[in-house]
Amino acid sequence: MAASQPVRDTSEMSVVRPLSAKQRVRANSPSNPQRIAMLSIHTSPLDQPGTGDAGGMNVYVVETAKRLAEGGTEVEIFTRGTSSALPPTVELAPGVLVRHITAGPYEGLVKGDLPGQLCAVTAGVMRIEASKPEGWYDLIHSHYWLSGQVGWLSSERWRVPLVHSMHTMAKVKNLELADGDTPEPETRIIGEQQVVDIASRLAANTSDEAAQLIDLYGADPARVDVIHPGVDLQTFTPGDKGAARQQVGLGAEEFIVLFVGRIQPLKAPDVLVHAVAQVRRDRPGLKVRAVICGGPSGSGMDKPSALIDLARELDITANVTFMSPTSRAGLADLYRAADVTMVPSHSESFGLVAIESQACGTPVIAAAVGGLHTAVANNVSGHLIEGHDPRAYAAAIERLADDPAALADLGRGAVMHAAAFGWESTTVGLLDTYRAAMADQPPSRLAVTT
Repeated sequence: MAASQPVRDTSEMSVVRPLSAKQRVRANSPSNPQRIAMLSIHTSPLDQPGTGDAGGMNVYVVETAKRLAEGGTEVEIFTRGTSSALPPTVELAPGVLVRHITAGPYEGLVKGDLPGQLCAVTAGVMRIEASKPEGWYDLIHSHYWLSGQVGWLSSERWRVPLVHSMHTMAKVKNLELADGDTPEPETRIIGEQQVVDIASRLAANTSDEAAQLIDLYGADPARVDVIHPGVDLQTFTPGDKGAARQQVGLGAEEFIVLFVGRIQPLKAPDVLVHAVAQVRRDRPGLKVRAVICGGPSGSGMDKPSALIDLARELDITANVTFMSPTSRAGLADLYRAADVTMVPSHSESFGLVAIESQACGTPVIAAAVGGLHTAVANNVSGHLIEGHDPRAYAAAIERLADDPAALADLGRGAVMHAAAFGWESTTVGLLDTYRAAMADQPPSRLAVTT
C-alpha cells in the first residue's frame, strides 16, 4: 500500500451558496470533462428514495448530475431497466440523460442476483458507446461495487479513467452487522477489492470512509479523495413546525421522533421502536410518537411487517405512525414537523437523512458510526450515541423533551452545521477529482503492444 501522499480532502466546509469566485473558476474550467458516463446499475436515479434499493445514493447521483450539467459537463446515467414501460432514454434534466439497459427480467430480480447479469449490463453499455463517435465519454464515474465492475471493463475498453464511489462497503457492514442480519457475501468483497485496485481515483464521502478504504482494502492514499455529499439547501429549509404538522397530519402536542429511510436491520429502525416503548415505561405522561417513513428493503424484505409486529408486541401501536416514502418537498415538511430525527444505523457511509433534517432545523440523535461523525456535530446539531441500546436513545429523547431551550439551541446549531454541505461544494470537489483522474490516466491495459 502506497503511503507517500496523504488523502486529498477536496471538501470546502464553509457556506458556499452561491459559488465563490474560486469555485466558479474551478466549476467552469476548460479542463473539466465534457461528457461523463455515470453508472448506477442496481438502482435508478428515477426511483423513489426510501423504497427497494433506492436511498441516499440515488439522491447523490441525481443532485450531482444536475449540477455537473449546469456547469457544462453532460452526464449520461446508465442503470438497469426494471420495466418494459420505461423508454430507453429519459431526460432527467437539461444535460442529464438516464439510459435503461436491458439485462435479465425486468421485475423480480433482487440485488443479490445482479452479479449474474453484469455481462449483459456491460454489453448494453458497450453497445451505446459503440454507436457514438470515438471518444464520446471523457470519464466514467461508477457508484456501488456492481457499477464498478461494469466501469472497470468500460474504462479499459474506452481508454478513459474510472472514478469510483463505494457508498457502502461489505467489510465495513460485516464488522458492524445488526443482530440477525445477513453478512455480505465473499463475492462482493472480492468484487469491491477489484474495483479499488483498478479505479483511477476513489471518491470517499468522509475521512472515516477514506481510512476504511485504505485500512481494509489497501487503497493507495494518493488516489483517495474525500468529498462530502450535500443537501439541497433550497428544498430543505427551516419552517413553521405547527403548519408542517397540520400538513402531514401529526398532533400539535406530541413530541415527534422521526425515522426516514429504508426499513432493514442495517438502518436499525427497531431501535427507535424500542426506545419509544422505553420512554412510555419511564414517562407515561409524556406524549411521544415515533414516525417511520420508508419501505422495506434488503434483508428487511424477508419480514416486511416486522416493525408493525414489534410495536404491537411492545403495546405501543398507538404511539407509532408508519408513512410511505414521499417526495422531497413532502419529506422537508416531515423534518420540520418533527422535534428530532433519529438515525440509529449500524453503518452509514455518510448519513444524508441527518443533513437533510438539520437543514430543516430539526436536530438529530444518531449512532456514533461511520460518516455520522461528520454529518452530525455532536452536542451542537444533535447527539451521537455509542452503541444501539434503546435505553440510551430513550434517555436522549427524554432529556430533549424536558428541555425546550436545549432543543431550540440544537435546532439553531443544526441549521448552521447543514449550511456547510451544499451540493455545489460536492460538485466542485468531484470536478477536482475528475481532472486529477484525467491528468493521471495511464495507457490502456487492453492496448496492443508490439
